[in-house]
Amino acid sequence: MEIVLGIGVGAAFAAVVALVLAGRRPGGATLAQMLEANRAVLEQERARTASELDGKKSLIDQQLATMSGQLERVGELVRGLDAERSKAFGTLANELARQHEGLTALAEHTQQLREALASQKVRGQWGERMAEDVLRLAGFLEGVNYRRQGTLADSGTRPDYTFMLPNGLVMHMDVKFPLDNYVRHLEATSDIERRQFRDQFLRDVRARVKELTTRGYLDREGETVDCLLLFIPNEQVYAFVNEHDRSVLDDALRHKIVLCSPLTLYAVLAVVRQAVDNFRLEKTSDEILTLLSEFTRQWERYVAQLEKVQQKFDQVGKEYEALMTTRHRALQRPLDKIESLRRDEPGLAEIA
Repeated sequence: MEIVLGIGVGAAFAAVVALVLAGRRPGGATLAQMLEANRAVLEQERARTASELDGKKSLIDQQLATMSGQLERVGELVRGLDAERSKAFGTLANELARQHEGLTALAEHTQQLREALASQKVRGQWGERMAEDVLRLAGFLEGVNYRRQGTLADSGTRPDYTFMLPNGLVMHMDVKFPLDNYVRHLEATSDIERRQFRDQFLRDVRARVKELTTRGYLDREGETVDCLLLFIPNEQVYAFVNEHDRSVLDDALRHKIVLCSPLTLYAVLAVVRQAVDNFRLEKTSDEILTLLSEFTRQWERYVAQLEKVQQKFDQVGKEYEALMTTRHRALQRPLDKIESLRRDEPGLAEIA
């Protein structure tokens, strides 16, 4: 732009000199018109530059508003998570009290076990009913947290319950438990019969544990956790096994089988539920951190680009200042000399 203006002014100066040398008088209006034309060109260039700068500033403001909105949404998400967590901890005491009441009612229902144990079919239904009650109290939903009697593809066996865990893992539970000899032990009329049925019942429990080790519920291509559950649908039966042969539970644990009464099953499921919730929270936190990392990266790019734009603004300002000072004075000096020559030379003065 500076070169173009220089060429234009140089041509105007050459025209004036040519007029002087030819003995013709350049009108004062001609010089004023040249200056006005140059000033108009400068004004147009300044207006165009200002328009471009305004457009770039508007685009930058829009991008800044968009990024601010995204940051606000991320902040709202984090605040929402904090609010949900605070609400969950705030209601924990009430939930525990409610669940305690449910467990108390559950313990009362187990008192009816003796009547139900008279039939093997009823015993099976009772075990499933007890397991369902515990699952319901633990907040588990069928099809979401567990599935019932799903056939395993490789072994063809059907665990009574399969719990879905994070990372595609599962944990199986069986509720079938041998109770015939326990019932006979309760109904025995002599100490000899009670000892006999007690020992037979404990052997039945060991046999049941051994049977589970052959059903393919563990180490199925890394899909299961490192244990399975065997549900004992009565606290008295569970206490009976602990009291009369503690080694039964130890042997089961060596085979990675955990014997659970209704109360201990609830405790295990509470841990499982908390682990699932923590996994989901951790996953959500990772997503938030990823978004924040992306925002930081984009913000750094924005700042770098903004600095480049600022440098260009500064450069344009310097060029405009040079144009209005140095270039303007350089143009004015030849005109002042011409005016001085016109006044000093009589012939030129007469022509003027």
